[in-house]
Amino acid sequence: MSTQYPSALLENAVNELAALPGIGRKTALRLSLFMLRREADYTERLATALQTLRRDVKYCRECHNICDSGLCDICADPRRDRTMICVVENIRDVMAIENTAQFHGVYHVLGGIISPIDGIGPAELEIDSLVQRVAAGGVSEVMMALSSTMEGDTTNFFIYRKLSPYDVKVTVIARGIAVGDEIEYADEVTLGRSILNRIDFDDSMKR
Repeated sequence: MSTQYPSALLENAVNELAALPGIGRKTALRLSLFMLRREADYTERLATALQTLRRDVKYCRECHNICDSGLCDICADPRRDRTMICVVENIRDVMAIENTAQFHGVYHVLGGIISPIDGIGPAELEIDSLVQRVAAGGVSEVMMALSSTMEGDTTNFFIYRKLSPYDVKVTVIARGIAVGDEIEYADEVTLGRSILNRIDFDDSMKR
C-alpha cells in the first residue's frame, strides 16, 4: 500500500484518472473521492457508459465522424449539400462548426494534422480517403477548416496539392480565427463568420 494514499484501490483510481488529458493528480483525487461519496449506481452507470463507448462506438464509413452505425447522422441526412466537403482535424471540430449553423454540407475528419515532430505524417491521416471522395465526382468545393497553426497550414497545402488534379474548388476559412488558434475553442460567431467569408486557397497563399 502506498504511504501517500490510505488505500491502494484509491491510488489506482487516481492513476487512471490522472492519465486523462487536462486532469492532474489533485483533480483525479477529487474525482475519485467524489465518486466514492456518490451512490454505487452512479459509478456503475459511469463505468458501463465508458465500456459501451469503447466497445460499440463506430466511425462513419464516409467522413470518419463518430457514430452509432455505419453512417453518421450528417452523412445520412438527405438535406445536406454533398457537393461541399468541410475538412476538419477531429470530431470536436465537427461539433464546433455544427453549432454555428452556417455550414450545410458534409464533413471529412482527418483524425489529426501533419506533425513530423509528433511522428504524424500523411499516411497516418484520412487524406487518401478524401482524395477518393473527390475523385468519385459530385464534389464542387472542399473547404479547409484546420487550425491556424504551422501544422494546420502544412496539412492544408499538402491536401491542396493532392486535390490539384481534380476539378474542385479548394477554399480555406477566413482568418477570423487568430493564428495559432484551434477551431474547437473559437466562439460560434467568429467561427461562423470565418466560414461565410472563406477564400480560395490560392488567394490565401498570396497573403
